Amino acid sequence: MPSTPARPHLLSDDAKTKLRQVSTATLTTQLGKHGFRNTFLAGIYPLRPDLRMVGYAFTLRFIPAREDLADELYDNTKNVQRLAVEAVGPEDVLVIDARNDTSSASLGHILGTRLTVRGAAGFVTDGALRDTPSFRHLELPTYIRGPHANTSFVAHHPVAMQIPIGCAGVAVIPGDVIVGDGEGVVVIPAQVAESVAQAAYEQEIREEFFLQKIAGGASIVGTYPPNEAILAELAEWRKENAI
Repeated sequence: MPSTPARPHLLSDDAKTKLRQVSTATLTTQLGKHGFRNTFLAGIYPLRPDLRMVGYAFTLRFIPAREDLADELYDNTKNVQRLAVEAVGPEDVLVIDARNDTSSASLGHILGTRLTVRGAAGFVTDGALRDTPSFRHLELPTYIRGPHANTSFVAHHPVAMQIPIGCAGVAVIPGDVIVGDGEGVVVIPAQVAESVAQAAYEQEIREEFFLQKIAGGASIVGTYPPNEAILAELAEWRKENAI
């Protein structure tokens, strides 16, 4: 099957650390400044909002199920869903294009457990997931559109992995950086991920100061966005706090 090279751009350890701290909201702001406006997976929610997700996209594409395609359903040597699960490794986020179809699960708890054991950084589908109560006990950041008890083959047939896909209306290329928090998932094109991580971290430092000012009674006028006086206070605050 056709594929594109995985991980064309690798993140520094510093960038990974910062991406685990900044919000997806901040990341969408910085991506917008880089010219990328469609990066947040709308309608996808976390099963474990307490877990942060940072990793590289490992993609899997489903098409609608059809009866004459069903002979490979549980063949681990041919079924592309099963092959993908066995190919995912550390720092990979399995991202599934399920066509926003929630009439059947993308996979279930046993395959999710296998992803966890293989060291996957997370799992994302714009479709459904079965066994969701069990997934809430896995140490695997998991993002879905909804639950459904049907097995995947009722509605989906896996056709390709590690190709460009669409997930929740967002383009995902193998090796893109995938970040998830309690709000949802954002896709960062790999070539800008390092600079976006640094800029997002800087933005959140500044906004923490602005938030403190607003919480203390300051008007948004002159504070957010800041005027010269507030910027001078910000510089002093950063010096005092060594940040």
